Amino acid sequence: MGAGGPQRGEGPPDGGWGWVVLGACFVVTGFAYGFPKAVSVFFRALMRDFGAGYSDTAWVSSIMLAMLYGTGPVSSILVTRFGCRPVMLVGGLLASAGMILASFATRLLELYLTAGVLTGLGLALNFQPSLIMLGLYFERRRPLANGLAAAGSPVFLSALSPLGQQLLERFGWRGGFLLLGGLLLHCCACGAVMRPPGPGPRPRRDSAGDCAGDAPGEAEADGAGLQLREAPPRARPRRRLLDLAVCTDRAFAVYAVTKFLMALGLFVPAILLVNYAKDAGVPDTDAAFLLSIVGFVDIVARPACGALAGLARLRPHVPYLFSLALLANGLTDLSSARARSYGALVAFCVAFGLSYGMVGALQFEVLMAAVGAPRFPSALGLVLLLEAVAVLIGPPSAGRLVDALKNYEVIFYLAGSEVALAGVFMAVATNCCLRCAKAAPSGPGTEGGASDTEDAEAEGDSEPLPAVEEEPSNLEALEELSPRGGPTEAEVEAGPSLAAESV
Repeated sequence: MGAGGPQRGEGPPDGGWGWVVLGACFVVTGFAYGFPKAVSVFFRALMRDFGAGYSDTAWVSSIMLAMLYGTGPVSSILVTRFGCRPVMLVGGLLASAGMILASFATRLLELYLTAGVLTGLGLALNFQPSLIMLGLYFERRRPLANGLAAAGSPVFLSALSPLGQQLLERFGWRGGFLLLGGLLLHCCACGAVMRPPGPGPRPRRDSAGDCAGDAPGEAEADGAGLQLREAPPRARPRRRLLDLAVCTDRAFAVYAVTKFLMALGLFVPAILLVNYAKDAGVPDTDAAFLLSIVGFVDIVARPACGALAGLARLRPHVPYLFSLALLANGLTDLSSARARSYGALVAFCVAFGLSYGMVGALQFEVLMAAVGAPRFPSALGLVLLLEAVAVLIGPPSAGRLVDALKNYEVIFYLAGSEVALAGVFMAVATNCCLRCAKAAPSGPGTEGGASDTEDAEAEGDSEPLPAVEEEPSNLEALEELSPRGGPTEAEVEAGPSLAAESV
C-alpha cells in the first residue's frame, strides 16, 4: 500500500477479527440466498395440502426474496441508527419466529405473512449489516473477502436442499418448517460477533506532558500542564440515515439498472429447477440433488472468481468481468431450455453454477468500488429495493406462465434473455461512461462517476478514492454506524483528519 493510502491504524485492518466477521458473513449469506430456494422443495406438499397452483405457492419464496431486498433502505436506516450487532440479533429472532409460526399455518395467506414477510425481514436485517461490516474490515483483500463470503450461498444451498427433502419425508412440511426455524437461530450467533474495528491507537499522556499518537500541533504543553488544542473544524456534511445523493452517481445508476434486469431472470431457473426435473420424470431425491450440483460448482466458482478479481491487472476491469458473467449465465439458460434428460440437466447445473457463482462473487464488489465505503449502506439499500421489485415481477410471472402453458421452455428463454441483456447493458454503459468522463474536462470538483471508480481501482489501493474526499473515512463511518463508548471525537479524528486533508 502506497504512502498516500490509509495507514494501518486508520484504514480497514484487512485481517485480525475480520476473519471472524467473514465467517459470520459466510453463514448469513448462506441463509439469505440459500433459504428461499431451498424452501421450493416443500412446494408440492404445500400445493397438495392447500389445493393451490404453483404460481400461488411460489409467492412464498417470492415474498421472502422481496422482503430480503425490499427492506434494504429500512435496514440501512436501522444500521446507521443502532449499529450492525443489535439489528442482526433482532433479525435472527424474526427469521426463526417466522418459520416456527409458518409450521402452524392453515392457509396460504398465513404462510405469506410468516415464512414470507417475517422470515424475509429477519434475513434482510442480517444480510445487509453483515456486508456493511465486511466492507469496514477489508479493503486490499476486499474482492477475496467478498468471494469467500458469497460462497456461503452455494454451501448452504447444497446442504439445505437435501436436508429439506429429508425433513419433508420424515416429518412433513410442518415439522420441516419447525426445525428450519430453529436452525435460523444461528443468525443470532453471527450477529453477536459483529463488533466494529477499533479507530487505531488512542492518544497516551506521558509524564513529560506529551500526547503520544497525537498529530503535530494538536497538543501543546504549557506551565500548567498538558493543554489539548481542538482540531480545526472540517467542512464535512452531516451523515444522513439514507443518502439519496448517491443516485446522481453515473456508476451507481448503471449498476442499479443492471441489477434490476438481472434480478428479473437470474433466480427463476434455480427456483423452478426441482419441479421442472420432477415433471420430466426425474425421481424426487435426484431432482433435489440438482440444486446441490449447482451449489457444489458455485462453492468453487465464488472464491476463485473473488481471488481472480483481486489481481492488480484485473481489478480495474471488474465491471466488465461482471458483465461477462451475466452474459454467460443468460446464454446458459438459453442453450439449456430444452434439456429433459437427467444428464442434460446435470450439464446445465454445472454451467449455471459456474456463471451464477461468478455473478454472486462480483456483484457487491462492483458496488463497493463504485460508491465507496461511506456511501455503501445507502447504495446497497437502494439497489436491494430495486431488486425486490424485480423479484416480485420475475418468479411469480414465471409461475403463472408455467400454469398457463404447462411448458418450462418459454420460461428459460425469457429468463436467459433478461440476464444476457443485463450483461450487455453493463458492458456498453460502463464503456460509454468512461468515454464521456475522458472527454469531459477533469477538475477537483468533478463528480465521481464510472471513471473515478476505475482510476481509483487502477491505483491498486495506493490512494484514497477521490469521491470520498469530503466524506468521513471508513472508520469514522463505522463509528457512526456502530455507536459505542470510546475516546472523544476530537481524539479519534486527530489522526485521520490529517490523512484526509493531505489529499
